[in-house]
Amino acid sequence: MGTVVQAMPDAGAAARFAPDAGAAARFATDACPRLVVKIGSSLLVGGDGTVRRDWLASVAADVAARRAAGQAVVIVTSGAIAAGARLLGLAKGGRASLDDAQAAAATGQIVLASAYAELLGDHGLKAAQILLTLGDLEDRRRYLNVAATLDRLLGLGAVPVVNENDSVATAEIRFGDNDRLAARVALAAGAGGVILLSDVDGLYTADPRRDPAAQLIAHVADIDAVAGMAEGAARNFGGVGTGGMAAKVAAARIAVAGGVPLAVADGRGDHPLAAFGATGHGTVFAAAAGARPRKAWLAARATVAGQVFIDGGAASALAGGSSLLAAGVTRIAGIFARGDLVEVVAPGGPVARGLIAYDAAEAATIAGARNDAQGALLGYAPRAALIHRDQLVLL
Repeated sequence: MGTVVQAMPDAGAAARFAPDAGAAARFATDACPRLVVKIGSSLLVGGDGTVRRDWLASVAADVAARRAAGQAVVIVTSGAIAAGARLLGLAKGGRASLDDAQAAAATGQIVLASAYAELLGDHGLKAAQILLTLGDLEDRRRYLNVAATLDRLLGLGAVPVVNENDSVATAEIRFGDNDRLAARVALAAGAGGVILLSDVDGLYTADPRRDPAAQLIAHVADIDAVAGMAEGAARNFGGVGTGGMAAKVAAARIAVAGGVPLAVADGRGDHPLAAFGATGHGTVFAAAAGARPRKAWLAARATVAGQVFIDGGAASALAGGSSLLAAGVTRIAGIFARGDLVEVVAPGGPVARGLIAYDAAEAATIAGARNDAQGALLGYAPRAALIHRDQLVLL
């Protein structure tokens, strides 16, 4: 079964999505010393709310084989709410209310941790649990702490098992789905690839359930060309997940911006990592060249503290690699402090994000002013730029 998408835009686009014979090799040990594997809820937890242990045992065997070959693996797992809801007897899979979801997650995390520890332990591997909220990867210091912990665990030969901390996360501090969490964990872990195991086997040119001529898009070099193809309302077919192909495309955008290729692979059968390694069947999103870790972190952040609106001239200067100067700013929106992440909005829409060098009041004071006039407005010597190009990433 495939994923619901819109029709292929044109014949020229079809050529860009030609099969990639070397897809699996991009995620092998030589090219990818560190790999992030995401497991969806519908794969891990059955319709009755129990963990599919036989299937998970096959994944543990695959991870052990990759670890024996020299590849470090991080697992990003879903399924805590679904597993916990069954134990607590909660209606609607534990999603009837936020309180139910948090209680189910707290209970289900123990179930999942136990299963991973036991099944990885059967192969002599140590599992390590890491629970994250959005703020852990939004704040630069906490992000670096996460990166350091992952690095140490991988260096010790452990298998980090990461999940969103649903027991405390609310709508304001949620990732929203574990596809995007996997992409951001990959950046923090310095991974060379991400494999999203799912109950779909990739992105198609059309809905294969309705169109027998639909073809799997094996290779995507330009995410913008497929961004509108995944139907936003589509959800995992198993009924217990929160993702969908739109979320996977969004995750791919995060990963490839950081120079990390991402694959969507069929996880429904046993030994799904071995199957992907043998066939490369799925959709691979090619990574961007020359990505810089700090800029990738900026691009991946989900929340902004405010907005800086600019004119067309400033937008052109940013596109050319310049810093953002106050002279090109037309207005300021939001309340933010120096060092906060803000969105830069041109006449045509958002064009960049960056860490601003002034608080909101100061930025509003010098908006539209040239550098030689800013000192009198501020009462002190101005900084070189409103947002320095080293602290700014284009969207």
